[in-house]
Amino acid sequence: MGRAFEYRKNRKMKRWANMAKTFTKIGREIAIAIKSGGADPEYNSRLRMAIQNAKAANMPKVNVENAIKKATSKEAENYDEVVYEGYASHGVAIVVEAATNNLNRTVANIRHVFSKFGGSLGVSGSVSFMFDRKGVFRIKNSGFDLEELELELIDHGLEEIKIEDDQIVLITEFEDFGKLQKALELKQIEPEQSEFYRIPSHTKSLTDEQVEDVVNLIEKMEEDEDVLNVFHNMDMN
Repeated sequence: MGRAFEYRKNRKMKRWANMAKTFTKIGREIAIAIKSGGADPEYNSRLRMAIQNAKAANMPKVNVENAIKKATSKEAENYDEVVYEGYASHGVAIVVEAATNNLNRTVANIRHVFSKFGGSLGVSGSVSFMFDRKGVFRIKNSGFDLEELELELIDHGLEEIKIEDDQIVLITEFEDFGKLQKALELKQIEPEQSEFYRIPSHTKSLTDEQVEDVVNLIEKMEEDEDVLNVFHNMDMN
């Protein structure tokens, strides 16, 4: 079925394959969330998201508690949230989200990966305008009536609802993430995953060989400890 199909199917599993690296990244997400919104998940939707994702990744509760304590201690590392933009080969737009305590190290690593795999690091704003930032919740498809669920959530920021594999995907505007998150909690619906996502306004169709080139860049980028997310506008259908 081609490399694009395989990449789309295997992406979620590969993302959680290396538990040590996954826990490190979730720890940084917790630190960034606390830095931006405080240590009380009741009033910090981003921290609640990080905690939910920790649970989905089977991160032990003690690890989550330690990450929160570390992020609120006097010895807490000061992570900066930074976004890099550029192009992979074949004109595919790439947005990289990172959390780092050493900006020089991170930008050098990102530039190296772009260069090594035939891409180029761009300036701020060079490709981000091609993406809409959304909030995405993935819940288990366990017999929900989609029309009824949509009606219940549309006043709480729900923009789109769809089925992907065995999950129901709920999409909201970035600004409405916390509102929809609260609505799901009140309905006792626990997401299997929640995240901020950059959805491309248009996509590029590539051959399988070209897809292989871009996938190699993305996978190498995701290996970097500082990188949280990599988004692209490659057509994966």
